Amino acid sequence: KGEGHVEGEKVENPDTGLYYDEYLRQVIDVLETDKHFREKLQTADIEEIKSGKLSRELDLVSHHVRTRLDELKRQEVARLRMLIKAKMDSVQDTGIDHQALLKQFEHLNHQNPDTFEPKDLDMLIKAVSAKYE
Repeated sequence: KGEGHVEGEKVENPDTGLYYDEYLRQVIDVLETDKHFREKLQTADIEEIKSGKLSRELDLVSHHVRTRLDELKRQEVARLRMLIKAKMDSVQDTGIDHQALLKQFEHLNHQNPDTFEPKDLDMLIKAVSAKYE
């Protein structure tokens, strides 16, 4: 009956179908804990988000937020490595190019597996945008 959302209530978003959906949700949740970034996100239009302008705001978030994002990225890289290892184990092909396998994961910068940088946010946004264009 048209009930409004209660302040602070979590809204359940439908699954995006992306293989990195959980990572995407966690990054968004962490970014929204930073007041400055949340305000920028709420006022940004879709073109600002897609162009990478919003990603540059990552340099202004709190140290705690950056630390949590770094941790999330390391967890995602570990998850992707497990997927690659499982794929290798199932194929048993010793001539696999790990860098080529990592390149198929376009939602993060695999060359820097330890820290979440503006480039990572930009790549995540572009990967999601490409999926829905």
